[in-house]
Amino acid sequence: MVDIPTIDFASYDESKTETISLLAQSVSEALSSSGFMKIRNLGVSDQDIRKAFDLSAWFFARTDEEKATSAYTSAAENFGYQGLGVEHLDPSKPADLKQTFTMRDLLRHDPNDSRWPSEDFRDIATDFYQKCLEGAYRIQRVFSEALSQEKEFFVQYHSGENVSLRFLYYPAAGVTEIEHEQLGAGAHTDYGMITLLFQQGVAGLEVQDSEGHWHKVEPESDAIVMNTGDLMERWTNGRYRSTPHRVQPTIGAEDRYSIALFVDPDTETPVKVLDSCLSPGESPRYPEVTAGEHIQERIRASHG
Repeated sequence: MVDIPTIDFASYDESKTETISLLAQSVSEALSSSGFMKIRNLGVSDQDIRKAFDLSAWFFARTDEEKATSAYTSAAENFGYQGLGVEHLDPSKPADLKQTFTMRDLLRHDPNDSRWPSEDFRDIATDFYQKCLEGAYRIQRVFSEALSQEKEFFVQYHSGENVSLRFLYYPAAGVTEIEHEQLGAGAHTDYGMITLLFQQGVAGLEVQDSEGHWHKVEPESDAIVMNTGDLMERWTNGRYRSTPHRVQPTIGAEDRYSIALFVDPDTETPVKVLDSCLSPGESPRYPEVTAGEHIQERIRASHG
């Protein structure tokens, strides 16, 4: 059984050391066990979340020809639309049953890029990205407290260069339309530091426990799902797990939409096991890497 605790950030106040310490303790316990938690009151309003989901639904309802004008071109840029069966998160299974629109480094992305579906889309997506990133910085400061680092240790490596906002659409399908063992998103771990996931009413996310069993994560309208990725596992020498997860195909009449913010460090960030995560005499389980090397390798692998 995977226990995914819910942690309320309503008490977050950088001027109150005791409050940050209590949050740090709760977060550390959650991530040491499952690598997942749910967060309430991170500073992203319900209205902002609804607007983002409305924007996502509008885009994916466009014709294939219209969506193709926003086409994704390269892993290095990590921006644009990808259709069904393009991404392959689990190479041992058929390609994923989802459509995506990925937007990396939005605060510096060319506002005149012809792939923007509209000016409103650009402005709403960028505003949502910025608010989510501010929420991610709160989490990172709590991590710093939990791991005995300076307050801005993690924040300093996340200017947004490799932070990506992603709209995901899993069209409803009949059982006969799905290939054997085909998934909405194949089993994988996330590449970077943390991921924030916003879900609506349709379930699909599953998390794998340490014994290899899969467990559903039911959507909660007022909670954001957060998990740690590969680079956070490396920083902590495995203390915070990068847990495998997947998305089941959406079978039935109702489509599934989700929105993810992948909070990945800047390209030249050195990711080395923290001294505070090593017991006396313990050796690092992971060699030092730069964030860019790891992220680009994982993105390329997912696109075959």
